[in-house]
Amino acid sequence: MYLYKGFRLGGAVSKVMPIVHVLSKLGLLFSLLLAVPTLMSYFYHDSAFIVFAYTALTVLLVSCVTWVLTLRFNRELRPRDGFTLVLMLWLAFAVVAAMPIYFYMPSMSFTDAFFEAMSGLTTTGATVISGLDTLDPSVNFWRHMLNWLGGMGIIVLAVAILPMLGVGGTQLFKAEIPGMDKESKMAPRISQVAKRLWFAYALTTAAAFVSLHIAGMGWFDALCHAMSAVALGGFSTHDDSVAYFDSVAVEWTLMFFTVWGGINFASHFTALGNRSLQVYWKDEECRTMLLVLSGSILISALYLWQQDVYQSLGEALRFVSFNFVSIGLASGFSNADFAQWPLIVSLWMFFLSNVLASSGSMGGGIKNVRALVLFKFSLREMLILLHPRAVRTVKVNNRSIPDRMALTVMSFIFIYFMTVIVFSFLLMAAGLDFLSAFTAVIACITNAGPGLGAVGPSHNYAALSDVQKWLCTAVMLLGRLEIFTVLILFTPAYWKKNTMKKGRLKFQTAFL
Repeated sequence: MYLYKGFRLGGAVSKVMPIVHVLSKLGLLFSLLLAVPTLMSYFYHDSAFIVFAYTALTVLLVSCVTWVLTLRFNRELRPRDGFTLVLMLWLAFAVVAAMPIYFYMPSMSFTDAFFEAMSGLTTTGATVISGLDTLDPSVNFWRHMLNWLGGMGIIVLAVAILPMLGVGGTQLFKAEIPGMDKESKMAPRISQVAKRLWFAYALTTAAAFVSLHIAGMGWFDALCHAMSAVALGGFSTHDDSVAYFDSVAVEWTLMFFTVWGGINFASHFTALGNRSLQVYWKDEECRTMLLVLSGSILISALYLWQQDVYQSLGEALRFVSFNFVSIGLASGFSNADFAQWPLIVSLWMFFLSNVLASSGSMGGGIKNVRALVLFKFSLREMLILLHPRAVRTVKVNNRSIPDRMALTVMSFIFIYFMTVIVFSFLLMAAGLDFLSAFTAVIACITNAGPGLGAVGPSHNYAALSDVQKWLCTAVMLLGRLEIFTVLILFTPAYWKKNTMKKGRLKFQTAFL
């Protein structure tokens, strides 16, 4: 058996195969999800029925065979196994999700199909497909369904379903759930949390669906855009995105549900429990997001009006509001070519996409709470320089933030921006200009979608080379899983044999 500095190949296999066994059970779940676009294709009598049916049966067969072959590896999983399972789950599901698109479009390469699928699952909304207006309804629906599933997280869905399969999901939930505080719970059992989240998620999607239809969309467009808006996904059924509808009512409806998706779900549950909207204003994250977003919209609209980009202040407010809400909260819709705006406005909008979304929301980036923690600790350090003996406690939402957590936040932000810098250089090395490379990385790591330059709102990512697309795909995944979840798998310590038995959890009894 190969042994090098504590790394055992056999040990790595023994860690991976039990995870593959659990993954095979989740594959059965995904094959059932593929039945939805299959039925959609049958309903619309389009040409994608065979593709979806074939993919669903293939995934079902492969999952069953894998389950049988790995049955002897069925064992209790450790908490750290969740990191491996999360990465394997996202990669495997992206491959499966790409299969219908790949087989449906003979001219599309696997790179393009995988890019589209990963963009959907990570709610990035970047597309390589042109001619969306004439795309078969079932394929268009599948793209938006991927947005919807990825918004709340397939992982959270799995957490709700796993107990029924005989396995628990604590490890999975803690590895995937975004935000700073992964120990907070809204219910005693995580499976209950996941079910409550999905119920609220589905109910909000239904509300968005009805609202968009009332606003003027057809039933199919309303359904697809509702799933995309609530998930902050950014996919559209038209090449011109929301500009196709040219409707203020549609834009305001999408803005409302985009803001809703950018707020911490815990705040929604608290507001519902207390039956008061004051909960949102008392939440420091939500309050900061609303104030920064509103101020940025007002100042930017005045600036664009002054620069004669728009003829009236009302027109400027309309387009600035929609795009700042959409890009700032990492949704990805657009109703104007913001690449034609002065660069300072566009870059500020992309900066907001890094810090605006709340933790526990569908948004990506650093998250608002981390930015708040870093800002408040920076102020504290400046005060300590003036008053060395001063004792000042940093609080967010009236909760004291320990120094250890601040160090974790600073580490994350450092790795985050180093990731942006490294991948920007890699894209430039692959032949992309600076502005396109930089904004593409920002758009992908925040899961916002469109960038500037070659990847601006008037274009898509189809013009990129295969190398550039794979780099963007990697950034999407890193952004969705918050970097550490992925990078920890590339540390030698993770794969070393762990002699510590403490902290092991039995999946079979985790939620009993």
